[in-house]
Amino acid sequence: MTTVTEKNTATLVHLSTLSQYFIPLGNYFFPILIWAFRKDKSEFVDYNGKQTLNFQLSMLLYSLLLAVVAIPSILFAVFNNITFNQFEEGNFEIEQLLSGNSTGLITVAATALFLFCTLKVVEFFLIIYAAVKTSNGENYRYPMSISFLK
Repeated sequence: MTTVTEKNTATLVHLSTLSQYFIPLGNYFFPILIWAFRKDKSEFVDYNGKQTLNFQLSMLLYSLLLAVVAIPSILFAVFNNITFNQFEEGNFEIEQLLSGNSTGLITVAATALFLFCTLKVVEFFLIIYAAVKTSNGENYRYPMSISFLK
């Protein structure tokens, strides 16, 4: 039987990941701190702490993969359409950005940026959903989560 304290602690582990919007890397530090202090006392908190950290690490990995696709695509498309003598003159106009040779790269970059934004919105709602499930005493496993911690 899961106690109210265990439910509250596990819920706090999930909700502490929302600190990423106020404190850089708070989505890693706070869940780790809460989980580390309570994992030996409660199997419920241990399970939910691992799920939370696995999900946050998975989101980091997915975000990095999207950045690896988007950033070089954007840079290549922009620098491919700028002549370097324009830098000397102080004229930074980018002409023909949507020419035939850059349209594909811009499409790939825009798709990656759209997927990143979608990923962050889905992450927010999954965190709230996990907190509600956990507060009801249910073990919650995030979808799209890689099991780094078992």
